[in-house]
Amino acid sequence: MSEPSEITNKNWLMVAVLGFIWGGTFMVVAIALEGYGPVTVATARTTLGALTLILLMGATGRKLPTTMRGLWPSIIVIGILSTALPFLLLSWGQQYVPSAFAGLSMAAIPLMVLPLAHFFSDEPLNARRFVGVSLGFAGALVLIGPGLAQLGQGAEPLAQLACIGAALCYSCASIFTRRCPPVDPVVLAALTLLVGAAILLPIMLVTEGVPNWHGARPSLAIIALGLVPTAFATLLRVSIIRSAGSVFLTLVNYQVPIWSMVFGAWVLSEALPIRFYVALAMILTGLAISQWFSLRRMLAGR
Repeated sequence: MSEPSEITNKNWLMVAVLGFIWGGTFMVVAIALEGYGPVTVATARTTLGALTLILLMGATGRKLPTTMRGLWPSIIVIGILSTALPFLLLSWGQQYVPSAFAGLSMAAIPLMVLPLAHFFSDEPLNARRFVGVSLGFAGALVLIGPGLAQLGQGAEPLAQLACIGAALCYSCASIFTRRCPPVDPVVLAALTLLVGAAILLPIMLVTEGVPNWHGARPSLAIIALGLVPTAFATLLRVSIIRSAGSVFLTLVNYQVPIWSMVFGAWVLSEALPIRFYVALAMILTGLAISQWFSLRRMLAGR
């Protein structure tokens, strides 16, 4: 399937808004954690997002997919890897690391996808992509290096690994999504979120119980998590892919870590050590090298 060639000003605005939303997600998670446990934050986000998209399916006349070989096992696997597990890992990890760290970790997702796609999909890892991936992973090591040296000494090193683990979950989910039988993207997002909610709800009830109202700031943050970066951003993502193509969507990967650092420093007053900036430069440079020809073709079509 060929990529749409005409990129409009509206497309540029949409991808900028999507990067802003996803980049701010980690700050909102940090605010929600001020009043609620990590399992509750992950569960509420997943459940509210699922309910919103299911209502949208009904409003737009979208139907549940008919029986299709391999579809429902794929939906369950994608639901675990794209919602339940990474949301839980990020919520737990952000109790002990800055929100900017979590955002920076997500920048490694496309770099993780490339070697996975080489072995499990149809995208070979050529020399240029290998150089980009190697530089990006070196940046990730700069980011988590001090934590690796302190494993077993408190929760922070494990929290750093949890954030990187969430990025790996998203990367694996991307491969499974590519191999999933064709289905409407909004329906797929709704069903995978529903899978995540079904997994997380009983875990929340057993570990943290039924949530109570814990003040406007963290409670509104939880509601915002379910409605904006989970539900609305899914619709925005689908709209960008349909109108401008999936390669154009990769521009979001460059924005998310930058916005997460901006929000972390300016809104949450997080201290950002110099290694965060070094890691950001290395990861984004590796990402640009690995996607150079795709980006160049896309910008040439501008």
